[in-house]
Amino acid sequence: MSALVLGEHEDLLERVRHRLAEVPGRLSPAVVAGAIRAEAGGVLGDTDLLAALRVLQTELSGAGPLEALLHEPATADVLVTAPDAVWVDRGAGLERTDVRFADEAAVRRLAQRLALSAGRRLDEAQPWVDGRLPEAGYGGAGVRLHAVLPPVAADGTTISLRVLRPATQGLDVLVASGSVPPEVAGLLEAVVSARLAFLVVGGTGSGKTTMLAALLARVEHRERIVCVEDAAELAPQHPHVVRLVARAANVEGVGEVSVRQLVRQALRMRPDRVVVGEVRGAEVVDLLTALNTGHDGGAGTVHANSPREVPARLEALAALGGMDAAALHSQLAAAVQVVLHVHRGADGSRGLAAVGVLERSVAGTVTVAPAWTRAGGRGPAWAALAGLLAERGVTV
Repeated sequence: MSALVLGEHEDLLERVRHRLAEVPGRLSPAVVAGAIRAEAGGVLGDTDLLAALRVLQTELSGAGPLEALLHEPATADVLVTAPDAVWVDRGAGLERTDVRFADEAAVRRLAQRLALSAGRRLDEAQPWVDGRLPEAGYGGAGVRLHAVLPPVAADGTTISLRVLRPATQGLDVLVASGSVPPEVAGLLEAVVSARLAFLVVGGTGSGKTTMLAALLARVEHRERIVCVEDAAELAPQHPHVVRLVARAANVEGVGEVSVRQLVRQALRMRPDRVVVGEVRGAEVVDLLTALNTGHDGGAGTVHANSPREVPARLEALAALGGMDAAALHSQLAAAVQVVLHVHRGADGSRGLAAVGVLERSVAGTVTVAPAWTRAGGRGPAWAALAGLLAERGVTV
């Protein structure tokens, strides 16, 4: 846009923004151009009119200046920390981009418009928002939005956008990419075939959902899988998958459907396997209950930095559902047999780092013993894992 429009006519653009804010429905280029002409009163020439139209169209459609970044196939996250600080993660860590906003007000306007698009409220009374954008124009992926306004965000409005690409990769693809060593692929298939319940653990962005989807694709095609998720990411290549997705409350504070409620509904849907895309709250109680009442072979993902931290992590989550530590360890020991740890390296590479077996001590507490690690190969619990598989008629 020309310096004339950016400078002398910034007040004109602001008036146009206010006018368009009162227009119901989608804003077509004709509507935007009409608003510019009406507010300009003949002051702008054709060149500046077109420049103003381009600026406003960028602001008012999609994710504005961030739209191009979201459309890049490798983009995982787009983060705005200041008008001149926009970052992108394309799988190899965060990189600072050349994208710039005019000022703090422009960042705030984008955050509020995206919140409205997600059916949420973002203002002084509700200074943060967490939602999902309805657009599906990012290579079939959805986008999760999180934004915070000042003064809660001390240095200005922040926006975090995560691209939720459907996890459809198969185990063969993970082996070919080096994410899963060939010598362990057979073990993972055996775990699925034997209907051992397993948890995929790891940090943010480590590939938990991708690994889970790849293993679910190996489930016998006659079985019915019911997946419960907070955000729709699991898309295993399996012919019989039912996907249930949680819903947050609307702007009036009603209409919430929690993951815990959906887990209970899943049990009434004749599942062969119950899967929770990400165990992050009290739903762990219902999942463990399900796995202890005949629904073996279930699975889920959990945020944990290492396998040995899983019991403590689940203790904390179970407490949210009113289950004490002793009960959690008792339920866990009977419900889950295997833990798969995935790790993201400093170079952005992701892959299976360890396979563990849950063992219960004489005191009743559960620990995770290593059966295999990428660094050391077979571990102390390898025999125990082989025994679990043999009990179910499966050999590695």
